[in-house]
Amino acid sequence: MDLIGRFMGLRFKSHPWHGVSIGNNAPEVVTSFVEMVPTDTVKYEVDKQSGYIKIDRSQKYSNIVPALYGFLPQTYSGKRVAEYSMKHTGLENLTGDGDPMDICILTEKEITHGDILVFARPIGGFRMIDGKDADDKIIAVLNNDAVYGNYRNINDCPPLVIERLRHYFLTYKDLPGKKREREITHVYDIKAAHEVIRLSMEDYREKFEQKYSI
Repeated sequence: MDLIGRFMGLRFKSHPWHGVSIGNNAPEVVTSFVEMVPTDTVKYEVDKQSGYIKIDRSQKYSNIVPALYGFLPQTYSGKRVAEYSMKHTGLENLTGDGDPMDICILTEKEITHGDILVFARPIGGFRMIDGKDADDKIIAVLNNDAVYGNYRNINDCPPLVIERLRHYFLTYKDLPGKKREREITHVYDIKAAHEVIRLSMEDYREKFEQKYSI
């Protein structure tokens, strides 16, 4: 990067989706942008145009995210992610949801706000279908976490932790009197999680590389 580029980076906040690298060690260790923490009672998400955190909606029910929740920079749920989901579910006519890859991060630390970057180590994920969209959720642990840092694969997680995460993702978009068509077809291991991340990185490069290349 030239001198002007470095100065621009100091003066302006990078867009958390497009301006932050997922990291040179991805998919084994990934830079993750955290939008929400377990104390949040409203649904926050990044505004795709500006990169600032916005309030998406108040939670109508008492479902609170049980882990840090956010996304992987420079990833995209596109055709490759959808094809991988169709391959493993037997479903047809799925598309990627058009968002960066979602990630939830387990940690014993009490982190009180989002809008932060953390390093995480994926250990598995949920193969989630939302309507006709492939909407995978990567499950990870905070890198070098004192409690969860020893988890190497999804099977190391207590079943109750997985069930809490599953319940949240199946219900957090529900509105009073109306439920969305949503299912988790598989809980997959670290090998599949790494592949989903790789595919989402390839989908991102195809979708955005020319637009955001300098």
